[in-house]
Amino acid sequence: MKTLEITYKDEYAIVQMNRGKVNAINAEMVSEMRETFKSIAVNDQVKGVILSGQPHYFSAGLDLIELFQYDKNQISDFFSAFGSLYLELVQFKKPFISAITGYSPAGGCVLAVASDNRYMADGEKYVIGLNEVAVNIQISQNLTEVYAFWMGDGLASKYILEGKLLTGKEALSAGLVDELVPLENVLERAEKQMRLYMKADQQIWRNTKAKIRKHLLEKLDANGENSLKEAAELWWKPEIRAKMKAYVESFSSKKK
Repeated sequence: MKTLEITYKDEYAIVQMNRGKVNAINAEMVSEMRETFKSIAVNDQVKGVILSGQPHYFSAGLDLIELFQYDKNQISDFFSAFGSLYLELVQFKKPFISAITGYSPAGGCVLAVASDNRYMADGEKYVIGLNEVAVNIQISQNLTEVYAFWMGDGLASKYILEGKLLTGKEALSAGLVDELVPLENVLERAEKQMRLYMKADQQIWRNTKAKIRKHLLEKLDANGENSLKEAAELWWKPEIRAKMKAYVESFSSKKK
């Protein structure tokens, strides 16, 4: 694995995103994450997963600098794969916890909301949320449903349309995260919760998770084809491309 580091504990795995400082999501990371979760899903020795990031960054979201260079087939394939990853995580039957080690906007939040629990680093500079509208990326129906599952239809609608990024305290108040803890204790807190889940009969735990998510899963488009096609088409809208080009050039110049 080039973008992930996997550590196996007695009964669960820790999957740490490890793609540079900010863990920007590209096609390679999506592919490796899908492969990892599919492997864990069928491994009876691994009963749960914790997804974590680097200090200060869970994931900064999609790697727009790389994605901007993709051709039409590549971007279509990317949105399809990322949408599939998201659905696979939402439908993941085993305990799944996110240890949010810092910033988690857009794509980072997409990964986190699929999990059963989210423990986030405390700090005013860390934010989380679905700010796709603000960065000119089409959000999918499937994603809006899960956001609303955690914080309710009203707040989800308000925050999605605003493209709002929430501070940790706002996310806690909205029900988007379960608890705020010091950065150095985020993974420890996630492991504590995972060990609690490990004490339960795993078949009963999974059956219960399925019942809790039953109505949510019934709302989801099994392949999300229409939303993904829409996102891929809008990606090439001239005015959106112009804004992305300006962003990419601005960010690239800062790195020099």
